[in-house]
Amino acid sequence: MTNAQTPAPLWTAESLEAATGGTLHGVPKPIRGASIDTRTLAPGDLFFAIRGEARDGHDFVRDALSRGAGAAVVAADRADEFAGAGAVLAVAGGDDDPALDAMRKLGLAARARSHAGIVAVTGSVGKTGTKEALRHVLSAQGRTHASIASYNNHWGVPLTLARMPADTDYGVFEIGMNHPREIVPLTAMVRPDIALITTVEPVHIEHFASLSAIADAKGEIFSGLGAGGTAILNRDNPSFSRLLAHAQASKAGRVVTFGEHPDADVRASRIVLRPDLSVVDATVMGIPVTYQLGTPGRHTAMNSLGVMAVVHALGADLALAALSLAALKPPVGRGERTALRIGTGEAFLVDESYNANPASIRAALATLSTIETGPRGRRIAVLGDMLELGGSAEAHHRDLAAAVDAAQVDLVFTAGPLMRHLFEAMPLSRRGVAAATSGELLDSVLATLRAGDAVMIKGSNSIRMGRIVEALKARYAGANDQNEPSLAL
Repeated sequence: MTNAQTPAPLWTAESLEAATGGTLHGVPKPIRGASIDTRTLAPGDLFFAIRGEARDGHDFVRDALSRGAGAAVVAADRADEFAGAGAVLAVAGGDDDPALDAMRKLGLAARARSHAGIVAVTGSVGKTGTKEALRHVLSAQGRTHASIASYNNHWGVPLTLARMPADTDYGVFEIGMNHPREIVPLTAMVRPDIALITTVEPVHIEHFASLSAIADAKGEIFSGLGAGGTAILNRDNPSFSRLLAHAQASKAGRVVTFGEHPDADVRASRIVLRPDLSVVDATVMGIPVTYQLGTPGRHTAMNSLGVMAVVHALGADLALAALSLAALKPPVGRGERTALRIGTGEAFLVDESYNANPASIRAALATLSTIETGPRGRRIAVLGDMLELGGSAEAHHRDLAAAVDAAQVDLVFTAGPLMRHLFEAMPLSRRGVAAATSGELLDSVLATLRAGDAVMIKGSNSIRMGRIVEALKARYAGANDQNEPSLAL
């Protein structure tokens, strides 16, 4: 009999075999989770030996079992290799990756047994922050399961589904894409009751013919909606009409819009932007709501309207959700704020290092402009290349000069050959240092920072701007996190 201190296993031996069509060799330990990475594996996790781009998960099966994995999912023709190491679930099929195919099947089984309200979120910008905001506000109202980090691709979505407990009240899934038709199979697995698109911007434009093509790809999320589902759209986005057509062509029973547009169903009548927070006066399907976000930035305020639209569509408590938003914390690399101790004073670090595109950099610069600097303090932007922008990449980087000017940034450091176009487009007075890599930029940023400064760091993931963030924190040890709540990108 299960008590309150010992939750029921996520999967039993019988349910694992039934869902995957596999055969267990050995007796598994109680399955409490699922993993594809031994570095983050927890005791009781079901380890899937999927084949990655660089490594084959079968090379780590023995390590996973020695670390306490409940069992390992392996290709049937390799099961004998692990005799005596622990319980393995031998699976066949799946073309060249039986373990990944089994993970998909287990994810589908998790969705089939669930009675939760399921939400899927996509968008060019803001999907991870919106997903985290939904996790936060819904967790105060029921058992909530959501994808961790940005687990939004062909393995992240089924892994998140496979981890979903049967007694979940709310499930929140982030769905991403780099190419057309990538969202279709993912939303088909999730089968959301509610699907939200935050916005459409020229992200991954290298793989698309136009912005309209990106909108079409994002609109794929509505294909997974069941009959009577809810499609939620940003009414202010220029691609609204195109996205609306996708929603209306789906099985959605209704379309809900959010934004500042007078026709929006969830409409902000007033957004007050302050250096450390935002206040939103909104009307949610005719219900007046005022709430505080513990973070500055118009982009975060707009995303919060989408959050409130989802809460209403789920039939959850709007007032409780509004209260919850004030205590929201930013995801890692998406707006975290840290005070850095420099001598007898402090500088202020804004970590936006998780990925970048033209829209998110403009939003981050606008937020930087609201931060108050100390005596002799400067606003400093440290920017790395934005990738997957195709033939217009140089222009997208160069055009950021206007946003830098509007934000009254005092000094700009750049990493990468593309950001050099921005560097050269700025007046000499704003130029810090332009380097080929973030590593080469590191010493210059460390040497330049002084008490009173506010520094924001952002760039595409592969440029590794996070190393500058970590170096600043390490150099100025003893700094205190501001821990300001936020709804980040």
